[in-house]
Amino acid sequence: MSEPVSFLNGRESKGRITVRDAGLQGMITLRGDLSNAKLKSVVKKVTGVAVPAVRKATVTGGTGAAWMSLDELLLLVPYADADAAVATIDAALKGTHYMAVNVSDARAYLTLSGDGAAEVLAKNAPVDLHAAAFGAGDFRRTRLGQVAAAFWLAEDGVFHIVSFRSVGDYVFDLLRVSGEAGPVGAL
Repeated sequence: MSEPVSFLNGRESKGRITVRDAGLQGMITLRGDLSNAKLKSVVKKVTGVAVPAVRKATVTGGTGAAWMSLDELLLLVPYADADAAVATIDAALKGTHYMAVNVSDARAYLTLSGDGAAEVLAKNAPVDLHAAAFGAGDFRRTRLGQVAAAFWLAEDGVFHIVSFRSVGDYVFDLLRVSGEAGPVGAL
């Protein structure tokens, strides 16, 4: 049996900004009533964090939760633990209306860092990324260029980006080229 590999197998582009394949990441789509006590409890059990507030992500060291919509979370766990986490969720929420799916292999996971990282994202997403409007822990489910994506800003100033794996190359190249183009107004 072959070993799992991330979508770009560690690809990285360094320049004014750095775009990097963040490697294998366990990701679980969890849909249900986010106010349900059982759901809140199992999220805490699986990720170590509470259900995040609207448009927020609470992620530390590759484990946490991000708010995707009024009835959906993206749970992040170590890649090797994703199937066990889904089994834990299934056991805890039995008899409850919910859906939990391991989407780890269907997603691309990137990081974007460096001076101008927010501007690179702002060139491609309809989101106000000024520091006063978008801070650490803020999360958006939106688009980058022509594709669906989600991202959040970590405490260390690094943006984490999730897209469908099938468009991972496009997202990587979109961010790389946008960074190489320089700041807005530089031409």
